[in-house]
Amino acid sequence: MLDLIFSADFVASTWPALALTLRLAGVSTVLLLLVGAPLAWWLARTDSRWREPVGAMVTLPLVLPPSVLGFYMLVLMGPHGPLGQFTQWMGWGTLSFTFTGLVIGSIVYSLPFAVQPLQVAFADMGPRPMEAAMSLGAKPLDAFLTVALPQARHAVLTAAVLSFAHTLGEFGVVLMIGGNIPGQTRVLSTLIYGHVEAMEYAQAHVLAGGMAVFAFAVLLGLAGLRRSAERRRI
Repeated sequence: MLDLIFSADFVASTWPALALTLRLAGVSTVLLLLVGAPLAWWLARTDSRWREPVGAMVTLPLVLPPSVLGFYMLVLMGPHGPLGQFTQWMGWGTLSFTFTGLVIGSIVYSLPFAVQPLQVAFADMGPRPMEAAMSLGAKPLDAFLTVALPQARHAVLTAAVLSFAHTLGEFGVVLMIGGNIPGQTRVLSTLIYGHVEAMEYAQAHVLAGGMAVFAFAVLLGLAGLRRSAERRRI
């Protein structure tokens, strides 16, 4: 097995996919936090009649098959889709089968993993911290950045870790949107798929096993983080 891991062919095919996967997960996580934090705050605090429909749309990727979500994202980004027509009008071409397209798909697919931990933390916070900050003259944005987010720091960390880990394991969405183009859209999950298709089970075992160990470590770390937060509350 070690001979396989360190073989030139395995390294040459794996490292570009690993680098692209980490890049995709990193960019997507940053954008998910930027989008997810305000959205989670609005969902936790608003009384608008749009709260339930928006919340359902955010949660939809949890129950919708990834291939279905990826198909409609592909249609949206394609040359005849509204987003595809807009990007072509802007002179950017279409976003399907590009890294940018993968990022957009990853944000949509992993949005619940960023929003839900933050929404729960903001809802548990209650109105008093914000009211106290506003009474001292803080503007809403300042109070959100200096009071709400620091108090929800454990939820922010949880959202970041879950978003990063979930993006690493994406398959159906990235395959539909980006295909499996070496050096451009081939990530670890699609590389495993390629190995299985070629009946290269040893290579697939190495990559799949590594991702399973990583996922277990992430869940174990989150459990430790949750336990630490509970102890501090006591």
